[in-house]
Amino acid sequence: MAKTTKRLKKAWDGLDREKLYTVAEAAAELKARSAVKFDETIEVSMNLGVDPRHADQMVRGVISLPHGTGKTMRVAVFARGPKAEEAKAAGADIVGAEDLMETIQGGTIDFDRCIATPDMMAVVGRLGKILGTKGLMPNPKLGTVTMDVKGAVEAAKAGQVEYRVEKAGIIHGGVAKASFEEAAIVENVNSFLNAVIKAKPSGAKGTYVKRVAMSSSMGPGLKIDVATLEA
Repeated sequence: MAKTTKRLKKAWDGLDREKLYTVAEAAAELKARSAVKFDETIEVSMNLGVDPRHADQMVRGVISLPHGTGKTMRVAVFARGPKAEEAKAAGADIVGAEDLMETIQGGTIDFDRCIATPDMMAVVGRLGKILGTKGLMPNPKLGTVTMDVKGAVEAAKAGQVEYRVEKAGIIHGGVAKASFEEAAIVENVNSFLNAVIKAKPSGAKGTYVKRVAMSSSMGPGLKIDVATLEA
């Protein structure tokens, strides 16, 4: 069994592990108990009543958080000609075509979000096994295969978060930093939760949101009262 460190014991001091918190209460506790030298990420985890092995129970999408994520997002764009120039002007970190494909095939993936114009998907398709396993494959449903390169790059840079349910029915995402004001953390968390709730698939039966928790990178995980979310 893993040993609980003094730091984590201190982080849990005075907290009831079984208590159900509101998002606002959890944000206040996590922010107040952040005692490390770096700016911790505030994370949300949701246990959903879905089986993603079935297409009609897949939960996936993107959400633009009102206060961003606090993280610098590195964006790569597959495009040629005017669209490549549009991507560079919008702030894309890497822009290319076959040359970018070769770089990725060589093992270098120095970006967090990948965008492509539709005409580039024949090139991007060759990277399916590489980008797909890392959740970076451009997808028209997520707005990352588009002719609106400028809008897609700016949205990614502004704090857009992608979510996707895992095999066990769990979704998690980093949605804020501990340095954010409490109100900003609450707004970002609620935006993320509401997006996932609204994305309930047609095949989901019974209880959709089973459990929710909030945590910080090095802090405790607090249980959220699901009833307050549904209300």
